[in-house]
Amino acid sequence: MVIRQLRLPARASERPRGHGRSARRIFGAVLAACLSGAVPVQAMNISDERAADPAQAAGILRIVRKRMADDHLRAVIVRVTVDGKEVVTEAMGESITGVPATTDMHFRNGAVAISYVATLLLQLVDENKVSLDDRLSTWLPDIPNADRVTLGQLAQMTSGYRDYVIGNDPFAKVLLANPFRQFAVEDLLAYANLQTLWYEPGTSWNYAHTNYILLGLALEKITGKTIPVLMEERVFSPLALRNTLDPGGTPAIAPPVLHTFSSERREHLGIAAGTRFSEESTYWNPSWTLTRGAVQTTNIHDMATSAEAIGTGRLLSPESHRLQIAPKLRGFGKPIKGCATCTTLSDFYTYGIGIVLSGSWLLQNPLFSGQAGVMAYLPSQKIAIAVAVTFDEEAFDPSGAYVNSADDIFREIGAYLAPDEAPPVRPHPNAK
Repeated sequence: MVIRQLRLPARASERPRGHGRSARRIFGAVLAACLSGAVPVQAMNISDERAADPAQAAGILRIVRKRMADDHLRAVIVRVTVDGKEVVTEAMGESITGVPATTDMHFRNGAVAISYVATLLLQLVDENKVSLDDRLSTWLPDIPNADRVTLGQLAQMTSGYRDYVIGNDPFAKVLLANPFRQFAVEDLLAYANLQTLWYEPGTSWNYAHTNYILLGLALEKITGKTIPVLMEERVFSPLALRNTLDPGGTPAIAPPVLHTFSSERREHLGIAAGTRFSEESTYWNPSWTLTRGAVQTTNIHDMATSAEAIGTGRLLSPESHRLQIAPKLRGFGKPIKGCATCTTLSDFYTYGIGIVLSGSWLLQNPLFSGQAGVMAYLPSQKIAIAVAVTFDEEAFDPSGAYVNSADDIFREIGAYLAPDEAPPVRPHPNAK
């Protein structure tokens, strides 16, 4: 399935083998309008700062234009900074027919919010209010297996809890049948089978949205405040993220909006592969994706700021920042029969605490409901890259599946700007 948080080394959306088809395409996007020839560039609402290196900016835009044509992208918004200074901020293509994409457009940030939730936890660790070794049962005693799982294991995806999304066909069918459905946290946890863990907590790794649903609930219990309040007080306000918010638990997006389109419900709706099919997915309800209060919208400026802030640990103590980005799970974990996201972490994809490590880069790369994105940071050279893309109809395969082209754009830009620390390339599907 194509979901906002996961980017594992395997085919298409880089997930481990074993994903059911219905799970692989719970979200995607793209309208019919194939790109051919040159792609128009819209340089609207760009910062007044001049590019530090015009030739470098031009090289980045060449990469984006080529990727846009090759990957059948409808729109791309990109921002790159070095040491906080703008190199380039541009929007290309269309939001909807006849409406150019612009750099101030809002879109969903998906897994980027996971890094914020993890930061909230580590801030409480810095304040000696909790420990990563504290048991979940201290605050959520009624959750099955909570006495075996720690807050740190939730944050690092080593709890063993099963995911309610990936590899869960009953949930996929419900979601694909009505992508506008509003899910409560209780609805989501009912699909997670909390009674049965994949493995003894702390002994392996698997991606599970379940972990961050539970962690969000625990943070609310610990602080006595809701996640939206915690986000505003501890993340958005300190970082001046004026365009990032949870729209009150609704699928609303503040204007101007980057519209999305998808073909991923093709098989669910029984539409033959040879028949053209695309539908607008802009306002599909994202309530299934994360803990309440962390289902957010943003813009490209806030995404780049977040990449730099999380990448430098601006909101954390040096010790907690080192814990967050430590590659200690590289080589950890193993495939488990029946578990779609149980895998061995690698140089291409290693999980920190709410952040992904890929080579020397720190990132999150959402993919769902016809949109994809990346925020990425290279600490050694202080490079921040933010990308948001939407897809044309041809980006979807005959089954309705698609890949995170924003991640591919980031990797090419990263290799161009930092060839000695180029992001690892996606492993070949048949690589062992």
